[in-house]
Amino acid sequence: MNKTTSSIRPITLDTLCFDNRFVRELPGDPETGNFCRQVEDAYYSLVKPAATEKPALVAYSKDVAGLFDLSDESCESPQFVRVFSGNELLPDMQPFSMCYGGHQFGNWAGQLGDGRAINLGEVINQRNERWYLQLKGAGITPYSRNADGLAVLRSSVREFLCSEAMHYLGVPTTRALSLTLTGDTVVRDMFYDGNAKPELGAVVCRVAPSFTRFGNFQLPASRGDLDLVKKLVNYTITTDFPHIGEPTKENILQWYKEVSERTLDMVLHWMRVGFVHGVMNTDNMSILGLTIDYGPYGWLEDYDPTWTPNTTDEANRRYRFEHQPQIAHWNLLQLANAILPLVDDENSDEGRKALEATLNQFAENYQARHLVMQLEKLGLTPLSEKTVLSEEQHSHDAVLVTDLLSLLQSVETDMTLFYRCLAEVDVTSSEAIASKGYVSLLADAYYQPDQLTEEYGLQLHQWIERYAKRCEPEGLTNIQRKQIMNAVNPLYVLRNYLSQIAIDKADNGDFSGVEELMEVLKKPYTEQEGKSHLAEKRPEWARHRAGCSMLSCSS
Repeated sequence: MNKTTSSIRPITLDTLCFDNRFVRELPGDPETGNFCRQVEDAYYSLVKPAATEKPALVAYSKDVAGLFDLSDESCESPQFVRVFSGNELLPDMQPFSMCYGGHQFGNWAGQLGDGRAINLGEVINQRNERWYLQLKGAGITPYSRNADGLAVLRSSVREFLCSEAMHYLGVPTTRALSLTLTGDTVVRDMFYDGNAKPELGAVVCRVAPSFTRFGNFQLPASRGDLDLVKKLVNYTITTDFPHIGEPTKENILQWYKEVSERTLDMVLHWMRVGFVHGVMNTDNMSILGLTIDYGPYGWLEDYDPTWTPNTTDEANRRYRFEHQPQIAHWNLLQLANAILPLVDDENSDEGRKALEATLNQFAENYQARHLVMQLEKLGLTPLSEKTVLSEEQHSHDAVLVTDLLSLLQSVETDMTLFYRCLAEVDVTSSEAIASKGYVSLLADAYYQPDQLTEEYGLQLHQWIERYAKRCEPEGLTNIQRKQIMNAVNPLYVLRNYLSQIAIDKADNGDFSGVEELMEVLKKPYTEQEGKSHLAEKRPEWARHRAGCSMLSCSS
């Protein structure tokens, strides 16, 4: 039973309540040595974080600390730094790394696992919520595949900031409690060109109700270990989806349907804010529909649906922005294949048909919800409470959205700024539209003014006229429409060049850039005084600079 807010009290690190149910109820690796190997018949290996030379706190999230009711005093203590850099274990911690497999860039990769992630344990807070604490970059594990299990400051800053930025954008995501320097250096070849160099080492403490991935189910399924698959499915439904009930065949199908729905919701939010994950491998897909593993991600600067932030994906662009819904669908198919034996039997293929129906429903629902989302970005609703729209109008809505996205792509247009600028346009005044007063309002969204040809101007004008006419049935004032649009179209997003500026400062011991972004990104939809420099389109110097455009997986 959840406690009331009045009964919640600040606690210290030593009084955190660890449950460690994953380790207690699922089979583990009997080998206790920490060396890279294939792990059979197990979902985890016990492993301790590596000690570091001189750990130091860079930043922590007060809001995430609040999930555990930790006071500022506790978070700013030497013990906090030791614990969340991997240098001290609290008495009830039982650290482990997960064993899982996955498809990487569409190809089965076999065993993968937590190569540089170590779960410290599961905390039950005073509201009876379960939260995993996980260190990323805290040393080698049995799944490190001959790597060192460490992380560098540049990638850790990006993961720490993005985890929190996505939360405040309203995107389902894992969270981040802290970012610490290790005091050690880590050698990395950032460009994979043979020029490796030492960089500052760092550790991020990630937080989530569960870190279980599609790949956790795939690996034992690929090995024909149906009993192991069943154990994890039963555990997951009982622990993370208790509202579904006992893990019967019918409830396993219901569970899969809910995983599909959560995945759909997550990807729709990505598309709404212009986020590109960059590495949508099945081992990077959360069973809870959370954005997980912030590697080479990015936000669309100019609206280019074919853009991917991942240099490894540059040739095939499998994980490009526009392809993310299809990849989510494909990944769900792989999960369905893994659990199929649990819901099918020799005398019936009802289980298979049910899984296929859920997959088909994903595709149908995405199309419908994507249109709703795009209309919301325009301050419109497909079926207004005041005016029931006809099927013909519904079709017109789809064309209106499609034509706008084509316009955004036809010239180099900043997606984030365009929608904020469009909210300023007076669509209630035919005179303002006829005089093209909107041109100056949209000017800040364009990267190359010389691309604004007469033909583009005509197409834009025709679209604005159609948009203004479509706004009429909504019955909104300009102020109301602006408020609705600005509630779903962020002003501040974690553009790669902003992260890189903060990283450059942090490399020199100045963490003010991290702190400033952390605070501003808590209110991404609200204009903040003195922060206009964080709401500007990508500067020309950042167009091709490493870390500001595409990124590698090196971290």
